[in-house]
Amino acid sequence: MHALDGVRVLDLGTYIAGPFCATVLGEFGADVVKIERPGSGDHLRRFGTETDCGDTLVWLSEARNKRSVTLNLADPRGRELLRELVADADVVIENFRPGVLERWGLSFPEIQAINPRTILLRMSAYGQSGPLADQPGFARVAHAYAGLSLLAGEPAGPPVTPGSTSLGDYLAGLYGVVGVLLALRAREATGAGQCVDMALYEPIFRVLDEIAPAYQQFGFVRERMGADTVNVVPHSHYRTADDRWIAIACSNDEMFARLARAMGDPALADPDRFGPKASRLAARDEVNALVTAWAGGLTRDEALARCRAAEVPAGPLNSIADIFDDPQFAHRGTITTAESRIGPLAVPSVIPALSDTPGEIRWLGPALGADTDAVLAELLHRDAAEITRLRDAGVI
Repeated sequence: MHALDGVRVLDLGTYIAGPFCATVLGEFGADVVKIERPGSGDHLRRFGTETDCGDTLVWLSEARNKRSVTLNLADPRGRELLRELVADADVVIENFRPGVLERWGLSFPEIQAINPRTILLRMSAYGQSGPLADQPGFARVAHAYAGLSLLAGEPAGPPVTPGSTSLGDYLAGLYGVVGVLLALRAREATGAGQCVDMALYEPIFRVLDEIAPAYQQFGFVRERMGADTVNVVPHSHYRTADDRWIAIACSNDEMFARLARAMGDPALADPDRFGPKASRLAARDEVNALVTAWAGGLTRDEALARCRAAEVPAGPLNSIADIFDDPQFAHRGTITTAESRIGPLAVPSVIPALSDTPGEIRWLGPALGADTDAVLAELLHRDAAEITRLRDAGVI
């Protein structure tokens, strides 16, 4: 049993944000039918490292558990097939620019007329309304617009992207999951679906802790701080004697006192030294210099061992090579190996872990249109002859 058994999702999206929401739903049992353009499919098939099967590693990992169906939505017959699929769908996910669904005759009111129980998740760069609603955007633009990119980098250096990853797409996808699950829960009470409207930049802004109230109350504009954290110290990255790095996070006075003991100098945490947080913040450079000097006299493993013995929150700055050898990752099964069209492939595992209805990877990214015939026969009751006619006409 899976938590979302019996839920059918139509994934109309491209790239990552909307489709990642569908991926997570599919990991927990939803039947995800991925709608793609005949001949080319989702752009995600060509986004990332190419493989011998013709699709990228990103596609193989992130299109897991989906059934691929090709429909030419520029053709009225393709749009009619899509409307038939909507009639039996619990959730429809799209991340086009506002107006695309309307041109296809699938605005939310039109979807409700087909199936009043359907939930529509709409993702776009700036949401369905507002002065920028019609503008395109990707994660990098969303990181910048939401205020994250200006916070990333060294104080005297240029702003940098927060990791070479589509963080905003994945965050939006996760918030999309929250929206869909909330709407499914509400439907249990009302019997009606609803529209979930998500702008790509909004989840990024949502996780920037106190940046908004700090500006509204005090006019404080946070700037780039490198590896440091605005409200606490030491809370940064420190190089060790073997030219590796550790992260130390002392978020309160008690944690700093533990670190001072681990450093062999408990007097650092005295009230007249750096014990109170305010004293540490006022002497940020001096405190960081002391921790830097201490870490620099030890290997990474020695420094981590002392921190862990003293219950100081600390960890290594891992590369992916480190992660593959890490015993905690191995114990938790955070990386799993699944069969794919290029053979066994290591991919991130399903999270979170549910005790009774866990998710699973049933298959990795399918070939383009691999399930078209089966879905049209199973869900729309088309026979083989009609499917052949649709294919010959370029509708599928």
